Amino acid sequence: MSPARNPGRVVGFWYLLLVFLGPLRLIYIPNKLFVPGNAAATASNIAAHEWLFRFGMLSNVLGAVVLIFLALAFYRLFKDVDQQLAVLLVITGGVMPAVLTLVNVGIDGAALTVAGGPDFLSVFDKSQRDALLVLFLRFNHYQVVAAEVLWGLWLFPMGALAYKSGFLPRFIGVWLIINGVAYVVLCFTGILFPAYQDKVFLYSQPALFGELAIMLWLLIKGANPPALGHNFTARS
Repeated sequence: MSPARNPGRVVGFWYLLLVFLGPLRLIYIPNKLFVPGNAAATASNIAAHEWLFRFGMLSNVLGAVVLIFLALAFYRLFKDVDQQLAVLLVITGGVMPAVLTLVNVGIDGAALTVAGGPDFLSVFDKSQRDALLVLFLRFNHYQVVAAEVLWGLWLFPMGALAYKSGFLPRFIGVWLIINGVAYVVLCFTGILFPAYQDKVFLYSQPALFGELAIMLWLLIKGANPPALGHNFTARS
């Protein structure tokens, strides 16, 4: 069955694209450039790898666009199952996270500007500029932590829709809801007990594979709502 006749594979494609875009700024760049407790080294790394940092910003811009198309693809897949839940999925998983991601691009742009040491910042000495850069990075980090609640909330309607759909395995729906709970717990932990966030993230790994499960299922097997399938049959 071609992707045009299988909206599930369209969803899987957008999900896969998001998986390729996300890790650059969320994981790779912090691990490579950020030095915990050393503002000067972090600033020097960003200045020395300006284009890597810019590609991270671009990946966030593209990721925001992909999020919107992914959410709309999910809406097309699930609208006949429960339209209200499908709309909620679009809002919590597409529009709102995309806006926050684009705001984070602006914050990264400010951090990159400080790292470059332009003339208008010469009123600050080097140590003050380094501290300002780290402040922007911390702002970015906490915005990502806050966005994790949306990463969790959109999985609740997605899981419910998958469970009710009849064309996706029910265990994936349950797994997605558990995945959503894990993201909400990570958000609260990052705000209230940041020292334990890495440990909670490690322990929650089995739950966080719920999104990977639905992505792979849709890519490999696809999904076609019965109403669409009936319409295609009637036209053939």
